[in-house]
Amino acid sequence: MLLSTAYFPPIEYFALLARYSVVYMEACETYSKQSWRNRCRILSANGPLDLNVPVVHEGGSFHIPIKQIKVEYTTPWVVRTERAIESAYSSAPYFDHYRDGVFAILDSHPETLWELNLRIIRFFCEKTGIAPDIRFTTEFAAVPEGPQEDYRAAIHPKKPNTIMRDLGLERPYWQVFGERFGFTPGLSIMDLLFNEGPESPEYLR
Repeated sequence: MLLSTAYFPPIEYFALLARYSVVYMEACETYSKQSWRNRCRILSANGPLDLNVPVVHEGGSFHIPIKQIKVEYTTPWVVRTERAIESAYSSAPYFDHYRDGVFAILDSHPETLWELNLRIIRFFCEKTGIAPDIRFTTEFAAVPEGPQEDYRAAIHPKKPNTIMRDLGLERPYWQVFGERFGFTPGLSIMDLLFNEGPESPEYLR
């Protein structure tokens, strides 16, 4: 199974990680703007909110390998992100249990977007009890060889997907602002873990 890298990925990303024993993460693509590679979506008091990671725009072009994209730290986006997460989830049942681990990743200031995302993905795999063998592609193929399922373009902020439905996992769980907005699907894995805690693995399977 093929996946692109992602920043605090959506829940369906982890539902796929839970399904496959071996996952290939696309390491040879060029950077794609306005994707989950450098943004995530949480549920705030005002509704769904996208949080973005600014990246260094080197040489006037983003046409460089995803692993070489550097994170921009000259603006206080980490502080703003942590405040937004805290505001959205401070009353979630399990926020205090996972808060320090999540914020420690952001505070460590990984140099590249690839490393930042990888640390986040591994953290949430551990906390949700998912243990896929994550491997990295060694060359880019627009169409992968063999029967491998390709989800690199399937999970995108501007394109709804049916992954949870297709996996038989489409169902609501408790959300902090659920009474105000109803159940909101397609949010970051943070939303599930902060709200469901140790029940998260069961939801993903």
